Amino acid sequence: MTTFANKTTEIVEKAKNLFGKQVDMIVRQEQKVVELLKNVGQKLVILANNPKVQKLTAPVQIFIRMIKAHFRGDHKMEMTTLGLIVLSLVYFISPIDLIPDFLGFFGFADDLSVVLAVYAKVRDEVERFLEWERTQI
Repeated sequence: MTTFANKTTEIVEKAKNLFGKQVDMIVRQEQKVVELLKNVGQKLVILANNPKVQKLTAPVQIFIRMIKAHFRGDHKMEMTTLGLIVLSLVYFISPIDLIPDFLGFFGFADDLSVVLAVYAKVRDEVERFLEWERTQI
C-alpha cells in the first residue's frame, strides 16, 4: 500500500527529474527568481477564472511570499526548502509536464499535485513562516 508520504516523495522526484537542473540554476540567480514569480503571477491571473482551481492555489501564494521574504532577507529558509519551492513553481508554470495544461482542470491538477506535494514536504517551514508573517502585521 502506498502511503501519502511515499506518494508525495514520488511526485516530487518526478518533478526533480524533469526540472532539477533548471531549478539549481534559478535559485542561484535572484533575477531568475523574479522572472519565475512574475510568470507564476500571470498563471494565477489565468486561474482566477476557474473556481475549482482557485481554491487550490493558496499554497502557491504562500510560496511566493516565502520566496520574496527570503530574498529580502526578512525570513530566510533552508536552501533545500527554497529549492523544493522553486521546483514546484517551475513545474506549475511549465507547459512541459506529465499532463499538459491544455487539458483544462486535469492539466492544472497535475501542476497543483506537485505544489501540494512540496507543500506537504515543507509544511513545518511553511508553518514557521506563517507564524512569523502574523507577527509582522
